[in-house]
Amino acid sequence: MGSVQRAMRLLEAVAEHEHGAPAKQLARETGLALPTAYHLLRTLVHDGYLRRDRGLFFLGEAAERLSSSGAQQKRRSTVVEVLAHCRDLIGAPVYYAQYRDGEIEILCVSDTPGNPAVEEWADFRETAHAHAIGQCLLAQLDEEARRDHLDRYPVRSITPYTVRDNHNLLRRLERTGRMEPVIERQEYALGTVCAALPITLGNTAATMAISLPGHQADRLLAATQQLQGEIGRLMGPLAISISI
Repeated sequence: MGSVQRAMRLLEAVAEHEHGAPAKQLARETGLALPTAYHLLRTLVHDGYLRRDRGLFFLGEAAERLSSSGAQQKRRSTVVEVLAHCRDLIGAPVYYAQYRDGEIEILCVSDTPGNPAVEEWADFRETAHAHAIGQCLLAQLDEEARRDHLDRYPVRSITPYTVRDNHNLLRRLERTGRMEPVIERQEYALGTVCAALPITLGNTAATMAISLPGHQADRLLAATQQLQGEIGRLMGPLAISISI
C-alpha cells in the first residue's frame, strides 16, 4: 500500500508539470528519497503511466486513458444530474437521446416509481416515426438523412394514432421548425402523451423529452415550456456534456 501511495504522489506531481519535470525535482516535491523516486518512476514508465524524454517525466498513455475515462464519467454525471433536476421540477420522466451513426439512441432516462418512464414495448430505434423523441431527431436531419432512415425503418402502425406512411411523416417533419418542440399524443403508446425539444450543437442532433399519462394531457404544454426554460438555463453544462 505504501508503494502505491508513493507512486500516486509521483503521478500527481508529474501532472502538475505540463512541460515535464526531472526525477530530482519530483523526489523533492513528493518528499521521497531519490533512489525510491527513481525506482517508482522507472516502474511507472515501464507500465505506460509515465514517459521519459530527455531526462524529463511526462504523463503516459495509460494515465491519459484514465483521465479521459474520468472526464467522460463526469460528463455523463452532468447529464444525469440535469435530467434528475428537470424530472423533480416538472414531475415527469425526462429522456435524453441523440441521433448517432444513423440510429436513434436513448442515452439516459430519469424517472421515479411514481412517474415511471414509457415502457419500450416496440424498439425505439425502429419506431422513430411514432414517438416524440424520434420525430424530434428526424426533424433535425436533412432530407437525405431522413429518407435513408425511413428506407431502413419504414413507417408502420403502432397505435391507431400513428402516422400512416412515409409520405405523411415527411410532410409533418417538413412543417416542423428545426428548433420547435414536437408533441405526440398516443402515437407510440396508448394512454401516453409526450413532448421532445431539440438540442442541436454543431453536427449533433439531440433531444430532451418528457412523457405524461393520458389523464395529465392537459399539463403537457405547460410542462414542455417549463422544460424548454430549464434547457435554456442549463445549456452551458449540458453543452459541455453533449458528447456523452
